[in-house]
Amino acid sequence: MGFKCGIVGLPNVGKSTLFNAITASEQAAAANYPFCTIDKNTGTVVVPDPRIDELVKLVNPARVVPATIQFDDIAGLVEGASRNEGLGNKFLAHIRESDAIAHVVRCFDGGDIIHVTGSVDPERDVRIIQTELALKDLATVESRLEKAEKLARGGDKEEKIRVELLDQLRAVLNEARPAREVKVPPQYEPMVAELMLLTRKPVLYVCNVGESDLPDGNKHSQTVQRIAADEGAECVIISVKIEQEISRLSAAERREFLDGLGLKESGLDRLIRAGYRLLGLRTYFTAGPKEVRAWTIRAGDTAPVAAGKIHSDFEKGFIRAETISYADYIACGGEQGAKDKGRLRTEGKEYVVQDGDVMHFLFKN
Repeated sequence: MGFKCGIVGLPNVGKSTLFNAITASEQAAAANYPFCTIDKNTGTVVVPDPRIDELVKLVNPARVVPATIQFDDIAGLVEGASRNEGLGNKFLAHIRESDAIAHVVRCFDGGDIIHVTGSVDPERDVRIIQTELALKDLATVESRLEKAEKLARGGDKEEKIRVELLDQLRAVLNEARPAREVKVPPQYEPMVAELMLLTRKPVLYVCNVGESDLPDGNKHSQTVQRIAADEGAECVIISVKIEQEISRLSAAERREFLDGLGLKESGLDRLIRAGYRLLGLRTYFTAGPKEVRAWTIRAGDTAPVAAGKIHSDFEKGFIRAETISYADYIACGGEQGAKDKGRLRTEGKEYVVQDGDVMHFLFKN
């Protein structure tokens, strides 16, 4: 699994249609009215990576397992969601389970789609969602703060530190600003992480534009891009309608369709790459006659941590990792060729795994 991404936004901005398109399914009943998604819809998509195709050509394995991403389509939020307006409270809980948030924003005028507020205003729409998430987090923080203050008055030193952190979070959230803005010392990060705050999650803005506004967007998407830049967030311009059409095509038809639009890749591909950048994700591979598989790790992860993605015993009993860079693996015609040319390296516990490494782990039981 690459990561879990919750798709959020106001009703009727294209969330469910996007979900249907990127998962090539009809799980979410896209319709022209609010709250057409009444249960969380979950879909898993393959991370496009041409490197795994090249590995398969060399290894010819019995099985291929690419990296995947889980998308959760969450019902549209409205102003007052934090106070249970609409279907808010139930679905805000779903966002807590996500690694990142894909915030879909309507960036097209006209059409038959009803805008829940009656007009297209991306900046207002973004602020509505941000405010609702912040208010929900504020309730979480204040609830925990009440308990922490009681314990701190009893002399609990750890709770005194917790009170200081919660006070900082409350001050930011009171201004409808995200909890991400609070700089938490690494040693105290677990105290904040346990709160599972919505506004601590990284955000990827998805600008839903009309076909004629691809690939560069329009004045509405420029507004969202400015907001994303100010927040240090990622931003992707997509036409949900086009993605829906692409999802129905074969691979060859898809390439021809994209070429006709002057696009090098689909919106889904750009969305996934942006998500990987946002979360600092990397991919390493295992390759053999039984299986070629892509594994997702975070930038900076060491060899034992990477081994633990396969099985916890691999991390606990890690001895060493036989490693070949992807470029060397391909250039040498596979593992044996890399060995013959001295391109296979033995790496220890301190080795930081590089994107594309092809690895074999040795461990003790």
